[in-house]
Amino acid sequence: MQRIVVLAGGIGGARFLRGLRSAAPDAEITVVGNTGDDIHLFGLKVCPDLDTVMYTLGGGIHEGQGWGRAGETFTVKEELAAYGVGPEWFGLGDRDFATHIVRTQMIAAGYPLSAVTEALCARWQPGVRLLPMTDDRVETHVLIDDPEAQGEEGGRKAVHFQEYWVRLRASVDAHAVVPVGAEAAKPAPGVLEAVAASDVVLFPPSNPVVSVGTILAVPGIREAIADAGVPVVGLSPIVGDAPVRGMADKVLSAVGVETTAAAVAAHYGSGLLDGWLVDTVDADTVGAVEDAGIRCRAVPLMMSDEQATAEMAREALRLAEEVRA
Repeated sequence: MQRIVVLAGGIGGARFLRGLRSAAPDAEITVVGNTGDDIHLFGLKVCPDLDTVMYTLGGGIHEGQGWGRAGETFTVKEELAAYGVGPEWFGLGDRDFATHIVRTQMIAAGYPLSAVTEALCARWQPGVRLLPMTDDRVETHVLIDDPEAQGEEGGRKAVHFQEYWVRLRASVDAHAVVPVGAEAAKPAPGVLEAVAASDVVLFPPSNPVVSVGTILAVPGIREAIADAGVPVVGLSPIVGDAPVRGMADKVLSAVGVETTAAAVAAHYGSGLLDGWLVDTVDADTVGAVEDAGIRCRAVPLMMSDEQATAEMAREALRLAEEVRA
């Protein structure tokens, strides 16, 4: 049985995993999920990326949005707003609230996030083993200009990534991206063991800075992947010098990386990445990526439906076999 480890963020990672599960139905898939997006709201611990993977693979996702629950209602949110309790910009639905209540109760009872995630997945049966990157608290913060402090030194402030993405919609420039707490975090139980036992490690077309990059910021994970001795293959989230969705261009700029498929491959580096898939529109970058020591192929990378996504996953696994050979 092939053992595949995938580092996943939210929507892009979840949709890729659905295609991978279809492409490799007999594989043992372990997902290391980003928890840097986690946020505490209304006294509850919210894990957007873990839940997006769980709901998507478990058949409960709002397909149009790619996040949140299907058939969702927002009565609790409306009642909180009536009491003047915010933030109003983060829309938790009634069904979603139940997940966060269960998670928060279990954590308060002393269970680590990894055990809580396993318990939640027992309901959803996602068909993969979903592990948080860490049981420790890590939050991605983004440094932005502060209009209210322009006269002061720096004139900038750090906001939680969710505020940057959901409230501000990445409409302002990001000057730095910091995974707060990552340097002191430890990989969750099972993460390093899964990497060591894997046959291939995949980086889906998730955000390379705030999704995959945050996972790699947890001490020990990057090193384990580099030392595993198995093919590491990534799929570019950049197509035609623009992100397929999301704000990857803003956060790539913040860390000094151009918004191109080749630049993202170089950002991961040949010491970590063995293979890289770019979209056919970026076929002219294949040579530059290979010159940097990373095997590269140009294939269609638009996740238009599950069949197209499954073919992307097959191409990634084919490239892994090329690297292995």
